[in-house]
Amino acid sequence: MRGQDSSRRLRRPEWQVLAAGLIVFLSTAALGQVMQQGVPQLQGPTPSMETGAAKPLPKWIIDDKRKMRAYPDQPPIIPHSIEGYELSVNANRCLSCHKREFTQDSGAPMISVTHYMTRDGQMLADVSPRRYFCTACHVPQADTQPLVPSEFKDMSELGFRPAGSE
Repeated sequence: MRGQDSSRRLRRPEWQVLAAGLIVFLSTAALGQVMQQGVPQLQGPTPSMETGAAKPLPKWIIDDKRKMRAYPDQPPIIPHSIEGYELSVNANRCLSCHKREFTQDSGAPMISVTHYMTRDGQMLADVSPRRYFCTACHVPQADTQPLVPSEFKDMSELGFRPAGSE
């Protein structure tokens, strides 16, 4: 019978492990409480829950004129409205005008040849799947003031001329 009773009780090493685990848990929880109070907020004061009037939506620039880029390698902006355009796995309305074979009739600029390349530089017959969703890079332009002033100058503004123009 004594052998059966000893199996119900915790032995001294097991008891020590359990006590150490409990101490670690409690100290971690206490440390978490202290650290949470000591870390500054990154966003400033918490905004109030009041609701106010929404700012009016900006008007889209739809003049179909190409705009200068704001920084090197910026994807061109979309100079027309894309409201109602379907852009899904099954359909891409952008390609109905900008795809190679349709630019002659539509007058739209052809998408870059880089959109027909794989990551390894292999040319494809159709638009690369990684370049299929146009609005991942290209966006319509709203008539708003810039948040940060841009001091970007194109190479032509700096006095450089294209090779062979001398």
